[in-house]
Amino acid sequence: MSKNDLVISPTVESTYELLLQDHVIKEVMEFLKIENETTLKDQIELTEIPAPTFSEQVRGNDYRKRLELLGLKDIHTDEVGNVFGVRPGTSSGPTIVVCSHLDTVFPKGTDVSVKHRDGKVFAPGIADDGRGLAVVLTLLKVLNHFQIETKGDILFGATVGEEGLGDLNGVKALFEKKIKDIDAFISVEPGSPSRITYLATGSRRYSVTYRGRGGHSFGNFGIPSAIHALGRAVAMISQLETPSDPKTTFNVGTINGGTSVNTIAAEANMVIDLRSTSQKELLNLEENALKIIHQAAADENKRWDSEDLQVEITQVGDRPAGSQPMDAMIVQAAVAATKAIGFEPILDAPNSTDSNVPISFGIPAVTLGGGGDFGGIHTLKEFFDPTNAYYGPQQILLTLLGLVGMEGVSEPLIIGKKVDLKGGADERSC
Repeated sequence: MSKNDLVISPTVESTYELLLQDHVIKEVMEFLKIENETTLKDQIELTEIPAPTFSEQVRGNDYRKRLELLGLKDIHTDEVGNVFGVRPGTSSGPTIVVCSHLDTVFPKGTDVSVKHRDGKVFAPGIADDGRGLAVVLTLLKVLNHFQIETKGDILFGATVGEEGLGDLNGVKALFEKKIKDIDAFISVEPGSPSRITYLATGSRRYSVTYRGRGGHSFGNFGIPSAIHALGRAVAMISQLETPSDPKTTFNVGTINGGTSVNTIAAEANMVIDLRSTSQKELLNLEENALKIIHQAAADENKRWDSEDLQVEITQVGDRPAGSQPMDAMIVQAAVAATKAIGFEPILDAPNSTDSNVPISFGIPAVTLGGGGDFGGIHTLKEFFDPTNAYYGPQQILLTLLGLVGMEGVSEPLIIGKKVDLKGGADERSC
């Protein structure tokens, strides 16, 4: 995305001029520099609490206590394990969510103790999303420290089930209950404050198992083979045509089955991954792939004049796709905030994060970087470099304040559902 393509409207420009001229905001920016070490301390402590997907309770309980100590109101742990509370605004402004995710990709028993080396901290999950969890706490802390009053409410917290087969179940549960209340959403992940994710890559994943009688490769020759049926499916899937824009992809990620070289396979399995930034194209691809899977079983049965072979299809992943204009108000706010701290904003390629869910519902959402450098994501060699990491919280706080409005300084850029726009649409709602 060319920087010349980025749009900042006069409304957004004037909002950020007001914010950046405010003496409290100037003090806040300096305070976040000083807080860099404290944010890192929180990050380390949270990382050292194991939290595999579906086993986030211990870390979630700790996070709730931290939110309580920071004075957050109405803190609630829901039925899936999400932890959220509200920092009330002063008027009928928008309700904005700021969150990270509790879970990591690492299984139970993984050593998550932090090691320090050459100015970096090493531990599985230290960046993803130990950084995001710590930044959310820092944002709440700085708002309270400076007694900043926002016009709208802010829901601070953390979701479960963001990684892998968690399938975004935490953020899905959040919006199932509160979709009518939420006006915008900010997710915090590891990364540079220059990068703004505003497009959602959706995915459907299926485990596909072909089953037959099986038998000896010579003595029982002439009956359907589960592996042959799977091979037919893979061959046909590989010939699917998909658009490059919106980007739409398919992949057979794993295959297994069979007993020995001289056995007609009784069972064979594959797991397929279907993705697109367009929900329409994703559903079209899914329909075609499922037809192929059934067709492969029918063709294998027809080849041997049989009805023995069956196919079982189990959905193991469902992440919604979605898009929003690059000049959406939430994107403009993130761009303006990025420029305000001296970085060149980059609109990132579509990705899969907690923001997928609100974007798919048409609710403004972005995923922003928590600052610092990192590497080895999702490996045992994951690390985080805290040098100048305070830029992340600075950018996210400015984005948030622009959207939610700051009492006595600026109006919200996002119009809340609580507002009755009898006079028609406001530019800030676009």
